[in-house]
Amino acid sequence: MVFSSLLFLFVFLPITLLIYFIAPKSLRNLALFVMSLLFYAWGEPIYILIMIFSTLVDYTHGLLVSWYRKKGDMKKAKLVVLSSMVINLTLLVFFKYSDFIISNINGLFSTNIPLLNLVLPIGISFYTFQTMSYTIDVYRGDAKAQKNIISFGAYVALFPQLIAGPIVQYKTIASQLNNRRESVEGFAYGVQRFMLGLGKKVLLANNIGYLWNQINVMDITTIPVLTAWIGIMAFAFQIYFDFSGYSDMAIGLGHMFGFSFLENFNYPYMSKSVTEFWRRWHISLGTWFKEYVYIPLGGNKKGFPKQIRNILVVWLLTGIWHGASWNFLIWGAYFGVILIIEKFILLKWLQKSSPFISHIYTLLLVLFSWVIFAFDDFSKVILYFKAMLGLNGIGFINSESIYLLYTNFFLLIILIIASTDLPKKLAQKWFLRLEHHEFALQCVKNLVFISIFILSVSYLVDASFNPFLYFRF
Repeated sequence: MVFSSLLFLFVFLPITLLIYFIAPKSLRNLALFVMSLLFYAWGEPIYILIMIFSTLVDYTHGLLVSWYRKKGDMKKAKLVVLSSMVINLTLLVFFKYSDFIISNINGLFSTNIPLLNLVLPIGISFYTFQTMSYTIDVYRGDAKAQKNIISFGAYVALFPQLIAGPIVQYKTIASQLNNRRESVEGFAYGVQRFMLGLGKKVLLANNIGYLWNQINVMDITTIPVLTAWIGIMAFAFQIYFDFSGYSDMAIGLGHMFGFSFLENFNYPYMSKSVTEFWRRWHISLGTWFKEYVYIPLGGNKKGFPKQIRNILVVWLLTGIWHGASWNFLIWGAYFGVILIIEKFILLKWLQKSSPFISHIYTLLLVLFSWVIFAFDDFSKVILYFKAMLGLNGIGFINSESIYLLYTNFFLLIILIIASTDLPKKLAQKWFLRLEHHEFALQCVKNLVFISIFILSVSYLVDASFNPFLYFRF
């Protein structure tokens, strides 16, 4: 079940909200836990057992870590944390990377080990990182162990961010699990934020996704430069509005139930360096790797060689986290190298250079990265780069390029503007004029969000194309 589906919008969500708000406060976490498990089981009833197992494992490990900490036995507490990490990572590696490992063994040693062909449990990369961060935070003293297994289960299975994040660290919502206060204002903000995300996903990501799909099925060796650039721009916009739209919906749903999740995107395509881009894109993942990998490895405090090592380790892990394929590992290494070069050489120059130049520099590198990200087959990556650079001998433009540009021109302009903070600034300026007319202000806001919702639902009624790209990660 996806958020941008009629089933979720008109059946699951209303029923869940009704059950949640008629339940006594003491039972609301139970209501969330049960409904979250039903949400997950809708698509994968068997793999719900893995989630319940992960919940039990990390709940008991958290209690053990807390107990050993109170006794002052940090060695045993550390062993318990290690046990939690081994169990969680074993599950993740088994389900996500088994066939990748087997395929590479077969390729290297000419063996014929059969592939397992396991279906990837949806969201396992996200909730595995969440549960691991819990035991680590308890060990560090950054959070207290959760003694109520229902509350802990609600945290692990929380359906608003279960499938594709943002990755919610336990310490950021620990106090909200048992002491949150739902409010009319918070609920209203949640509904508005959800509608905004729904519009991003359905009206923007899905429509530009059609264009990318058109170009993606073409013979790469026969496409001209312009078609290649239009294609990768389409993919860049699709993945941004798809994922940021999902994050907006997750944050909005969280507010409806009294939770406040941290932001996951901050207009990344406005960045003026790749370093800045990764402070704005998938913020929860970058924060997780910084706190639980980069800093424990020593961060930037153990000399130049180890700092480079730490950055490369983080980015290789970031790459492979996204998928069990060499292109993701190369994608991570690509960004790792660029970030090292920026950190030690380019960043000072970029900060002093023209904002336009630094912005174009960043966008070009990011667009090149999406080519690596988009194709599992690295030979296609090379062919697509050749097409973008005009090295395939086809030329700059053909009639098909003109048609694609002509029919999608206004959509691309809308996407460019929507990927900046300009709409937000204009809206704030507009709303500021109405600040002394509260009724009129609320009417305008409601009209905007209701229009987005109606347009999105109208689209969904006839739509057959409604993927979420990050579900596969």
